[in-house]
Amino acid sequence: MKNTCEVQNFPCLCRILRAMLTSRNLPYFFILLLAISSCKVTKVTDQSQQVPDSLAIRIDTSATKVDTVLTKVQDSVDIRVHRLLKDTLTIIGVGDIMMGTNYPDTRYLPPHQGKHLLAPVDSILQNADVTFGNLEGVILDDGGDPKYCRNPKVCYIFRSPEYMVQHLKDAGFDVLSTANNHAGDFGDPGRKNTMRVLDSLEIHHAGLIARPHASFMIDGMKYGFAAFAPNNGTMSIHDLDQAKRIVHTLDSISDVVIVSFHGGAEGSKYQHVPRKNEIFYGEDRGNVYNFAHTMIDAGADIIFGHGPHVTRAVDVYKNRFIIYSLGNFCTYARFNLRGDNGLAPIVKVFTKSNGEFIKAVVTPVIQRSPGGPAIDHERRVIRKLQELTEKDFPEVPIKIDATGIITYIQD
Repeated sequence: MKNTCEVQNFPCLCRILRAMLTSRNLPYFFILLLAISSCKVTKVTDQSQQVPDSLAIRIDTSATKVDTVLTKVQDSVDIRVHRLLKDTLTIIGVGDIMMGTNYPDTRYLPPHQGKHLLAPVDSILQNADVTFGNLEGVILDDGGDPKYCRNPKVCYIFRSPEYMVQHLKDAGFDVLSTANNHAGDFGDPGRKNTMRVLDSLEIHHAGLIARPHASFMIDGMKYGFAAFAPNNGTMSIHDLDQAKRIVHTLDSISDVVIVSFHGGAEGSKYQHVPRKNEIFYGEDRGNVYNFAHTMIDAGADIIFGHGPHVTRAVDVYKNRFIIYSLGNFCTYARFNLRGDNGLAPIVKVFTKSNGEFIKAVVTPVIQRSPGGPAIDHERRVIRKLQELTEKDFPEVPIKIDATGIITYIQD
């Protein structure tokens, strides 16, 4: 019996079929058969017998019968992906950062372009899921619209060169606040360039009206961030309704919401939290106690405060962590660093995956003129935090031990 093939409209397939049969590549033959199943395939014998329902093939004296195969292709697949949430998160917060200014002249810049300014603490900053700081001043090499000053030599406005931001990135910073009284030191050119440079290095930021909040993913966890201040061009610490809407929205799309505020009077005379509006040089610096609690009511999980240039007390409200001021962290050349002004904490907050407070660890730092953080082996800021927290929030069931560990007081 002689085998022949007739495939209407596709005669070349006959040749392919014969080649596959002679090569004994039977599995590929079956795949091809499925592909051309819609074609008319017949087998013709010497007696011109037609086999309409199946195809009989003789290969090495053995006959194989291949029946018609029907396959059903599913149009869509329902795939459900569940994120694996981390049991414990670590979020570091530090205070004011101004690594040097080229205005009014370059003598206020650190040596070696500030490359080593953060070296004493960078390993600590890098050891967290998220690291936050408050960026004082603008990022701008030159130009801008400086605030009016009768005498620029005694007028404190800050313009840091662009190369400084790389040092922050290398040190481990993930997110920065741009809501403070120096964010507008060089007008819109300063604001816009600051945002551009931070974006170029993928450092998240918020606080300006042009960038009221931010959302970002790190290691599978989604964070929301918003920042507020009492200053022009920033998201207002006084507009509680607007702030609540922002935080509520972030809470609906985030695992953890971090809120930063720049508020309260400045200096060592104002280290206590008065639980009322603070007026400083005629400016309403906000009621930071009410603001922090209101933001937690709206969905915030961690509150980092700054602005007074000194450290303030720690609070826990509804199992959420608050520090009312993180002090001067890295402020070069143009800041008063005497006494308590030169002390600051690096606060590492441990939370559950939903932002609930577990504990915090304080690393004490000190700045000596002209500036730059170093570990304070005398742990002075820890003692200051103990004193301030016991005085300002005696009802809060937390304790700060001598090594800087902040935990709940066990019943």
